[in-house]
Amino acid sequence: MSVTLQQQLAQNNFVVVGRAGMDFYADPPGTKTEDAVNFFTSLGGSSANICVAICKQGGNASLVTRVSDDAIGRYCLNQLDHYGIDRTHVHAEGGEYRNSLAVVESRMEDHQSVIYRNGAADFQMNIEDVEAVDYASFAALITTGTVLAAEPSRSAAFRAFELAKEAGLPLIFDVDYRPYSWVSAEDAAQTYSRAAALCDIIIGNDVEFGFVAGDYDNGLNKARELAHSSASIVIYKMGELGAVTITPDEEIRTGIYPVEALKPTGAGDSFMGGFIASMANGYPLKECIMRGSACASIVVANVGCAPAMPTVNELEAFLSSHAGATIPE
Repeated sequence: MSVTLQQQLAQNNFVVVGRAGMDFYADPPGTKTEDAVNFFTSLGGSSANICVAICKQGGNASLVTRVSDDAIGRYCLNQLDHYGIDRTHVHAEGGEYRNSLAVVESRMEDHQSVIYRNGAADFQMNIEDVEAVDYASFAALITTGTVLAAEPSRSAAFRAFELAKEAGLPLIFDVDYRPYSWVSAEDAAQTYSRAAALCDIIIGNDVEFGFVAGDYDNGLNKARELAHSSASIVIYKMGELGAVTITPDEEIRTGIYPVEALKPTGAGDSFMGGFIASMANGYPLKECIMRGSACASIVVANVGCAPAMPTVNELEAFLSSHAGATIPE
């Protein structure tokens, strides 16, 4: 692992590009959406969730996005304040654009997630928004693939990449492929390939890497190719089978911490936040991966995404009560 990369991340102050949304969870846990009378609400959106995860682990995060200029957008702003996320670069978007909404269930069997993304306010983030950021004041730029699915957000994100690179920042990318956000699979694959080639740390699951490779059986080879050409760290996640982390010098196979999952959502955002926070705090690479995996397990075992992200004390308590992760044969 690059000493330079570790030292850079040690500043522990991250600029995160992407959406903040509002999540609705059918309540009580186990209730199907169509049977629900009550709902539990929380901050959502992949980039906002990553910010929460980092802040709860003692880091600092600044979000760059747009929210709707209405009560839902203001809810998101209030939630960002609640979690201590800097929202200097979060702007309100008027007109008919609306905030991202997710209606989700706290259940594993026949789990349903309904995402509302038509006319999404966050896709209106523009080049002017990202050019207003002082990238030199941050340790790294983090984003997810969702931000690349539409214009002007896509061009703004690539401009942010360019400006961050000029300021000497590493780029950290969660593939986070959501088919419903894209006009076509071909457009998505081409755009992801372009973004991945620019990034220093890339995290995705086996399906996502397979998609980027254009062949679902070739995802691991694609991850290896990126690690040996442009990226410093590539993490290839395989769900219950753990992960393979690839650097130019080594491959590390790790498992998961089994828990009784309440829902399948939030694991990726929690893993990213826990992994990056651990990197910033100087843990060895394998331990960073395991701490990220523990964060993911904690979140899937609890209601919500943002509120379920563990604090440092909660993560340490979880680790002390679990002898170790398992790697299925």
